[in-house]
Amino acid sequence: MSGKNRMVKFAALAVLMGLPSLAMAAGPIGHAVPGQIGFIPADTSLAHDIHLFHNDLLLPIITVICLFVLALLVYVSVRFNEKSNPVPSRTTHNTMLEMAWTVIPILILVVIAVPSFKLLTNQLTLPKPDVTIKVTGHQWYWSYAYPKGQGDFSFDSMLIPSNKIDKAKGQLRLLSVDNPAVVPVGKNIVVQVTGADVIHSFTVPSFGVRIDAIPGRLNEAWFKADHTGTFYGECSNICGQNHAYMPIEFKVVSQADYAAWLLTAKKQFAMAGSSPVQVATAAH
Repeated sequence: MSGKNRMVKFAALAVLMGLPSLAMAAGPIGHAVPGQIGFIPADTSLAHDIHLFHNDLLLPIITVICLFVLALLVYVSVRFNEKSNPVPSRTTHNTMLEMAWTVIPILILVVIAVPSFKLLTNQLTLPKPDVTIKVTGHQWYWSYAYPKGQGDFSFDSMLIPSNKIDKAKGQLRLLSVDNPAVVPVGKNIVVQVTGADVIHSFTVPSFGVRIDAIPGRLNEAWFKADHTGTFYGECSNICGQNHAYMPIEFKVVSQADYAAWLLTAKKQFAMAGSSPVQVATAAH
């Protein structure tokens, strides 16, 4: 077996075992794969921090609590059943026990809260953007708008029907779209998200982004992709009959490829006499 084939098989095994950091060694995988356990591999610092928070803090705490409760249930079932304990205790209070089951959960919540506040702050504090994109959720597709200075055009992004999927081009059923959004690698990307009809949720797991698209309201999120590649997401808020058919596709490319795409996309999507794309200016 060649070294390249071994690397591919090792990356696939890493994904199946929920080891995204190992899978990333063979290139980013921006979508789930059959049989996968764990998160989609992270491709931003935000997503990496989310994974650490879950895997290194929440999961151990949840595991210890579940095992402790299981042990208590087994102990109580064995020690205090009718046969082993025919005369039940009439104890009604135990000061130390009552203090323990009050204070310990509080301390656990504090341990969880401190890093979670830091993570939320990193997610919600927007850096100076290199690229700003306005994203609008519709029933049941997404629209992307690049403002003046970044192309000044907009386009709709719709699911490619299953019978038109071209696997030779790397297209994926229920994930690939006709017009994916394109962003440069290693740049701060700010997305301004809103809804045109009902509430949607703009979610790209590899970027650590999940934010509601609410009609009449503009929400903001950001990410900075570490690698080039294609990354997928979906609406994660039930928004009607075709909720499952409005995927998100981002292509992360080099700065040179991004500049070339802007020229092509402006010719493809910009219409003569159309209104300039407007985005909000946030205070940083």
